Amino acid sequence: MTPMPVRHVATDLLDVAYHETGPADGQPVLLLHGFPYDIHSYVEVAPELARSGLRVIVPYLRGHGPTRFLDPATPRSGQQAALGADALALMDALAIDRAILAGYDWGGRAACVAAALRPERVTGIVSVNGYLIQDINAANQPLRPDLEAGFWYFFYFLTERGRAGLTANRREVAEVIWRRNSPKWTFGRAELDRAAAAFENPDYVDVVLHSYRHRLGHAEGAPAYARAEAQLARTPPITVPAVTLDGTADGNFPATDGRASAARFTGPRVHRQVSDAGHNLPQESPEAFADAVREVAALADR
Repeated sequence: MTPMPVRHVATDLLDVAYHETGPADGQPVLLLHGFPYDIHSYVEVAPELARSGLRVIVPYLRGHGPTRFLDPATPRSGQQAALGADALALMDALAIDRAILAGYDWGGRAACVAAALRPERVTGIVSVNGYLIQDINAANQPLRPDLEAGFWYFFYFLTERGRAGLTANRREVAEVIWRRNSPKWTFGRAELDRAAAAFENPDYVDVVLHSYRHRLGHAEGAPAYARAEAQLARTPPITVPAVTLDGTADGNFPATDGRASAARFTGPRVHRQVSDAGHNLPQESPEAFADAVREVAALADR
């Protein structure tokens, strides 16, 4: 199974490895992957969008794949403000003024953060599971027990046992999460092995653990993101055009009609359910995800 080829570019903090396809003068779109996944979530979406004339950029997030920190002293933060800042910094490095940001899980959160804080840089967003900016002040409010069970790794990663477990069993932890997140997705060893190669990044464990410890209020954020996190604590609205998606077979996030998060989207917004899709929606239902990107591009053109 051939990996997607990558290029490299330096941002303020990272040497970012990214796949690019499509015409260089096409409308830019960043496709942002989640945890525990990699850029191959978009292995079918990227060429489809390129055929539609879009300039498609698919980066490995911090702590994943060949992406590396430039300075050993930079905190290995996985907090939401860092993910949003990385997307904007990548756009700066590639001289992209505005782009569509599309993603799920961590990548969807990065898109929401960037759109909320820097709407002038974002043409529109596609976000799986809707509004993904974390309300860390509400982190201690429990969910239904059946939903809490799906987030076992949040709590596992709060412990040093979880650090040891993730360090030793990166692929195996991912497989358990994949099967819970996407009960109708039939993936094989090759797909899992290809993604698991990205988890061998030397910063993977530190970034992942910080992400979950921070979101549950068990770790301080990096000082560089304090101002952004203060803004995010107010759960700001997303004013740019948005298409939000829910998979009807998402093992952790039951599909909704989108009304509960409607107040968070003050610009043009369309919400759709995708039949039988799980949490890794772009890989499970690539046509639906590509259609959503094209739809948000059309919304932005109105």
